Amino acid sequence: MMKKILLYGLVMGPGIVFAQKKAGNKNDGADIHAAVGRAGAAPGLAKYVKPIIGTEKMGHTFPGATVPFGAVQLSPDTDTIPYEVGGKYNGDVYKYCAGYKYEDKTIVGFSHTHFSGTGHSDLGDFLVMPTQGKLQLNPGTADNPRSGFRSAFSHANELVEAGYYKVKLDDDNITAELTATDRVGVHRYTFPKSDQSHIILDLMSGIYNYDGKTVWTYVRVVNDTLLTGYRQTNGWARTRTVYFAMSFSKAFKGYGQQNYDGVQPYRGFWRKFDQTKNFPEIAGKKIRMYFDFDTEEQEKIGVKMAISPVSQENALQNLRAETNGWNFDQVKAQAQAKWNGELEKIKIDASEPDKVNFYTAMYHAFINPTVYADRNGEYKGLDQGVHQADGFVNYTTFSLWDTYRALHPFFNIMQPSRNNDIVKSMMAHYDQSALKMLPIWSHYANDNWCMSGYHSVSVLADAIIKGVYTGDANKALDACIATANHRDYEGIGDYIDKGFIPAEKSGTSVSNTLEYAYDDWCIAQLARKLGRQDVYDTFIKRSGNWVNNFDASIGFMRPKLADGSFKKDFDALSTHGQGFIEGNTWNYSFFVPQDPNALIAKMGGAKRVSQRLDSLFNMHLPDEFFAETEDITREGIIGGYVHGNEPAHHVAYLYNWVGEPWKTQSRVRMILKMQYKPAPDGLGGNDDCGQMSAWYMFSSLGFYPVAPGSDVYSLGSPAVKSAVLTLENGKTFTIETVNQGDRNVYVAKVLLNGKPLEGQEIRHADIMNGGKLTFYMSAKPKK
Repeated sequence: MMKKILLYGLVMGPGIVFAQKKAGNKNDGADIHAAVGRAGAAPGLAKYVKPIIGTEKMGHTFPGATVPFGAVQLSPDTDTIPYEVGGKYNGDVYKYCAGYKYEDKTIVGFSHTHFSGTGHSDLGDFLVMPTQGKLQLNPGTADNPRSGFRSAFSHANELVEAGYYKVKLDDDNITAELTATDRVGVHRYTFPKSDQSHIILDLMSGIYNYDGKTVWTYVRVVNDTLLTGYRQTNGWARTRTVYFAMSFSKAFKGYGQQNYDGVQPYRGFWRKFDQTKNFPEIAGKKIRMYFDFDTEEQEKIGVKMAISPVSQENALQNLRAETNGWNFDQVKAQAQAKWNGELEKIKIDASEPDKVNFYTAMYHAFINPTVYADRNGEYKGLDQGVHQADGFVNYTTFSLWDTYRALHPFFNIMQPSRNNDIVKSMMAHYDQSALKMLPIWSHYANDNWCMSGYHSVSVLADAIIKGVYTGDANKALDACIATANHRDYEGIGDYIDKGFIPAEKSGTSVSNTLEYAYDDWCIAQLARKLGRQDVYDTFIKRSGNWVNNFDASIGFMRPKLADGSFKKDFDALSTHGQGFIEGNTWNYSFFVPQDPNALIAKMGGAKRVSQRLDSLFNMHLPDEFFAETEDITREGIIGGYVHGNEPAHHVAYLYNWVGEPWKTQSRVRMILKMQYKPAPDGLGGNDDCGQMSAWYMFSSLGFYPVAPGSDVYSLGSPAVKSAVLTLENGKTFTIETVNQGDRNVYVAKVLLNGKPLEGQEIRHADIMNGGKLTFYMSAKPKK
């Protein structure tokens, strides 16, 4: 293998001229408030994408360069906050789930892997930082950036576009530019004149870092422009290995490393060598490398970093196949063309701020899941073995507790082939699982088991029922059944035996029961479609288990003890210690999306439920009830309705079931205005791998999947003037509004293909068959 690596290195060799950037629009990427009203530098619909949205406060998005569903997310990291301090969790680390925080004033470097909008984190691999002057291998501090290799920066000198990021590093007078392909991060650094220019490769850095997270690192310097290696980490993903190949456009004059491992009991005989300078094979846990250059004024040096889940050789193949040469502007143009190709699938007519919100939401929705396979189709499986994807593209980054609700249903309309591959990836995960379970929250050949429910069954059922999945549907159903019957996973055994999870055994007993009941309904729908009546009978019964946590005496879901009595100490406003996760009972008591009519009957009828919904949106939730919740601030809450977390994302649509659709229409338009803004702090909560964004797109278009696993969408109030959806089957579905306006939030009537639409729903086939949905808008509700 090393012969092949050497051959690749010689082919890439030094001396290739790095393409100059053409003069372009010097749009200030930081001034998003001004930028929303004018065209940006990016071409096509990408000009409306502002990746800076959600980078401030709780959005947890990143501003750097990526392509749709790409394996590389090349983005700046703005601090080195550790996961623990003094042996305890450091709450400040939560602000850095995406590596970048808009409020910060310094940049530590540019790493190649990031999550978008999550509420927990990992990744941040292979941080690269250009510097000049005296070599410093410590990152320094935010208060004194000159004490290390980090640099101060200003948003005034930051340009953020789809597929492109640019910033001036003030302390070193270096301009950094980033773009990407599917598997390669491409950098261009413009240096001042210096005989002390450096590019640092920090192999210790990561997101949610702690001592011992990096298990092992290996680097092989192949020649004076090429190195390969890998890094293994033990974090949210327990056994994660990422391989890389890194190439420079100019030969470095020297290089070296600093190993921070400390004294080890056994050190072998590598001490015979001086490994700190110009030594070609490096290994350890805590390593930072540097590469020295002489630079002329405004000289540009390029860096390409390809990653692979399988091997150094595959990383090199990815590098050669996706970035053959050093034309940065060409790679940038290709990245932005990819984004335009995706964005053009939906063309909307709306106000300029709404276009920014919509296309940025579409951008965020199309970041994850991410490709997890090399150009040759090889990937690492859950069994840690190398597999070949046969007939599908393998994906990872499955934040299923979030994304089953709207993101995957959105894919079933706008990305059906891709979602087919995603479901096939989930089935491969199941086949490789030692536990024989579908993914819960998985990334990089690991399941991190985060959050509750087994919502992959919702994704599978929705894809099969809507005709998207081309694999063996009965095998998929068997995988759903096996996952739902895994008795030793998070209370499933008690749930099966008792119909609820005892509060003594789980701090999230109620939310788990409610989510399992919904997932069981999905299994029942799939079984019915496949004619498996025995499975249907079992799981449709289980889908009614939500009633076991409903306390009719107070009208709320409530924890139940093993003896069948309800827990006495109970606070309906609190999230903590009440049996729920990321929501209180005011939000979770409406979580019966599979059977709203039964819930309404239990709650006392339509009038009673309407009043309860009104109270949810109009009440005041005191700060004390979310002060300890990391991912929610006042901005993410409307009354007591927590939009910044997902459990109640369907709740505004429940007015349709109580005979008051005008309230759904009003609430939806209110949420769109209050929770999504074209500003760095424009998201009311974590985007959660695109779920918040998918909610925005569905609701802006006028309908929403209240219960994925069915073919029905509930109608709301579209915010766009019109939209044309170009479907993968070659047909188009048009949404148009008559009398649209900020005050005209109510729907007077709806026509489907020119005929009045009865009720408050449309079906999946209505969309996929093509046609036109026309909303007649009014300033007065139709009661």
